[in-house]
Amino acid sequence: MTELRLGPLLRYADGSTATVWIEASRPCATEVRCADGAGGTAHTFQVAGHHYALVQVTGLTAGTATGYEVFLDGARVWPLPDSPFPPSEIRTPAAADAGADGDGDGGGEEVRVAFGSCRWAAPPAGGHDPVGPDALDSLAARLAADPAAERPDVLLLLGDQVYADEVSDATKERISARRGLADAPGAEVADYEEYTWLYYESWLDPEVRWLLSTVPSCMVFDDHDVIDDWNTSASWLADMRGTPWWRERLLSGLMSYWVHQHLGNLSPAELATDPLYAAVREAPDGTDALRAFACRADADPASVRWSYRRDFGRVRLLMVDSRAARVLAEGERAMLHPGELSWLREQALDDPGSFDHLLLGTSLPWLLPHLVHDAEEWDAALSRGERGERWARVGEKVRRGADLEHWAAFPESFAQLAALIAETGTGAGAPASVLVLSGDVHHAYVAEPYWHDGSGPDARVLQLTCSPVHNSVPLSIRVGFRFGWSAVARALGRRLRRHGRCPRPPVGWRKKGGPWFGNQLMFLTLRGRSARLRLEQAQEDGSLTTVRESDLTS
Repeated sequence: MTELRLGPLLRYADGSTATVWIEASRPCATEVRCADGAGGTAHTFQVAGHHYALVQVTGLTAGTATGYEVFLDGARVWPLPDSPFPPSEIRTPAAADAGADGDGDGGGEEVRVAFGSCRWAAPPAGGHDPVGPDALDSLAARLAADPAAERPDVLLLLGDQVYADEVSDATKERISARRGLADAPGAEVADYEEYTWLYYESWLDPEVRWLLSTVPSCMVFDDHDVIDDWNTSASWLADMRGTPWWRERLLSGLMSYWVHQHLGNLSPAELATDPLYAAVREAPDGTDALRAFACRADADPASVRWSYRRDFGRVRLLMVDSRAARVLAEGERAMLHPGELSWLREQALDDPGSFDHLLLGTSLPWLLPHLVHDAEEWDAALSRGERGERWARVGEKVRRGADLEHWAAFPESFAQLAALIAETGTGAGAPASVLVLSGDVHHAYVAEPYWHDGSGPDARVLQLTCSPVHNSVPLSIRVGFRFGWSAVARALGRRLRRHGRCPRPPVGWRKKGGPWFGNQLMFLTLRGRSARLRLEQAQEDGSLTTVRESDLTS
């Protein structure tokens, strides 16, 4: 009998269609049957000896919820026998109200967004968890206990869904049994097969498996999906390319990301015109086609786009690749290469007035604690030679050692994003809010920018940062980030900027909340022109406790 190895994951959902991702134990016909008669079929495709399908479910009715089952070669494999969880459902948004005026709280359907980043796989049930309760497990437990409870319309996972360079003891044992740990990369994943182990460990967690089967999700990678400090600098990349194991690691990381995460980010219309998806499905074995794509992504990052757009009624999400789209050459450094920046501008400025809220998803925060920002911009100036060759060597060493590679480390890109946000949020048809959603830094906070030249937008602009979902938060990070927001830290930052001869950034910003530490998720509730934020932290008893709730647009 064909087995369901991984999934199902409910990825895309609109008023009439959805996509459901699965991995099977062998080639098979895959079918999703819904209680209301909707459904879809697909045959698996093969990559590196594994068999996957992305089933397009059609015939759904807007504004409804319907349970679904998964069949492989005609045999039901989901729900699992004796599952303690409610039936997995596909919930579709109501049809758009073309006559909504968007004033106040009225007009349009409510859109609920949950987001966070940085999730180590939780240990098996009953095992010791060194980093505390998993916020995704806690969310799943709450929804399972009360199926009528308010649930997110979409879950945004903003990077570090798997940790290729920080594996669990169980995965380390598997690596040791397969190839030993003496040769590099040692106790880190080396190839596609070992990447699949990370996804099994993470997504077979019973609570998370059920959660991802019933709440649509959007994902994007960050560094640990490949390796810590991925694409920090040109010299870092040159050093990595000089190692015998790096190429296979990178190609396998990109291939496994495309299969497990990126495919589900795309709409059915985008999938229908994607040449790689067609090539992989049509080939008896899609490994070579996918590997060639990964090689091209490595050799010419501008030829591949990992960023994507999703519209949820009158809420627009632009998920931005802030890892693979970088230009690393000193003197030309950019977070986004010109083609990627052009795409972002086009999407943000497309059809003004058609959305009330713009969400910019970027794994790395745009606005950081002031001292961290100033240190990163100072280091970028040193590294490009602003204070001479000796200081440039110091700058590169500090950049790698202290992970100074956020938006602030790309000052021109930081300013370009500020300008785009101001342009998008100004004038007729401007959204009520532009919200930058990020993770990475293992704490949560809210920051609000202001434009020094008075050119700020009409929209409310906020940086909303939330991490980790399930990871460690050492004391040094807590102390450092708390200090980074202080007046003393700002004075120190100004001295660093003067030493690096750094011009004043186009925006300043104020901390409006935080920092908060713990395993946590943020929730946005967007309706008409209003936006509310709620931060919830996972507790040892498995619950989620509200830490902060506020109106963002009043």
